[in-house]
Amino acid sequence: MVRTGLEILVSEQMARLRGERVGLVTHPAAVLPDLRAADEALLAAGARLTALFGPEHGFDGATADGAAVDHALHPRLQLPVFSLYGAEREPTAAMLANVDRLVFDMQDVGVRFYTFLSTLYYLLRSAGKAGIPVIVLDRPNPINGSAVEGPLLEPGLESFVGIVPIPIRHGMTLGELALFMNDSAALGADLTVIPMHGWRRDQWFEATGLPWVPTSPGIPHVETAVVYPGTCFAEGTNLSEGRGTTLPFEVVGAPWLDGYRLAQHLNGLDLPGVRFRPVHFVPADSKHAGQRCQGVQVHVVDRNEFQAVASGLHVIAACREQCPEHFSFLPSSWEGQPPHFDLLAGTVDLRVGIAAGVPVNELVARWRADEARFRAHRAPYLLY
Repeated sequence: MVRTGLEILVSEQMARLRGERVGLVTHPAAVLPDLRAADEALLAAGARLTALFGPEHGFDGATADGAAVDHALHPRLQLPVFSLYGAEREPTAAMLANVDRLVFDMQDVGVRFYTFLSTLYYLLRSAGKAGIPVIVLDRPNPINGSAVEGPLLEPGLESFVGIVPIPIRHGMTLGELALFMNDSAALGADLTVIPMHGWRRDQWFEATGLPWVPTSPGIPHVETAVVYPGTCFAEGTNLSEGRGTTLPFEVVGAPWLDGYRLAQHLNGLDLPGVRFRPVHFVPADSKHAGQRCQGVQVHVVDRNEFQAVASGLHVIAACREQCPEHFSFLPSSWEGQPPHFDLLAGTVDLRVGIAAGVPVNELVARWRADEARFRAHRAPYLLY
């Protein structure tokens, strides 16, 4: 079994926190193998917690995507819970007034536009300004640390769903990314990463022996995280990405699609490691709530062959090709910046290319050089 940074800290390295007031940045998926949460584990090991911080979805993980989270008082621990996904995205001096050291522990999903990475970025920047040391407790990249896929984030498209110039699927852990960002973005934090023991870069989450806890309402299963790097593109369109169903990000569709034709077309492309099944679904909320949609469910049959980002673009392009009179890219995002699709992609090239009917394989070929450059750039920061 892989041992996470949290397990190593509480069992072997609690001297790091002796006599200090600790601010804990975490969420419900950060657990020990026995499913004890990070706050409970640290308190049992003798840590003096004085402040708690929560990311998107909140410290309790219950808030919907994109919804602002308010500050609160933890009902059991009677500690302040500061939201880093509300009026402020970066810890303020007032939030850090009663903190000597910050401890960060979150289970990520290995994708650039998952916002826990941005929360870590702003935490490191704030800690650097305040002179407060940070300990990052590392956890597995659940979709493995070997595969790299997608274009680099381009200058001018930085947002909370894309904070640093890395590919969509970066193949790094949050501990490695903390080292990468702190150095390359000159964030100035006094940073310590407690690595895992026993993790290999080629491992998918199930091979770690660790329990999976949903990282957010939209990522209930590891299988969801596997397809998410590509199906999340539907967020930037008028397609349903399955929110409001039991299969968020595993199904994509709309009321005006023919799911059978869509699946037939996509399967005819013979994309590696994946098959598509026609589905009908009625979202309970989000886009097309209460309407019967048709589309496809993405079934990954070989994870190591599956190219999530490319496959997601093929789905988007096929939906547009089937119903160009109904399909559209959303004109903006909840951040009020450029089209949400561009923020997710990190480039305008993909949206413009799909709209112009450029073959997806041609779009994919354009980012291969980016992937090679990034592999070389990330190498000094890899811990495993």
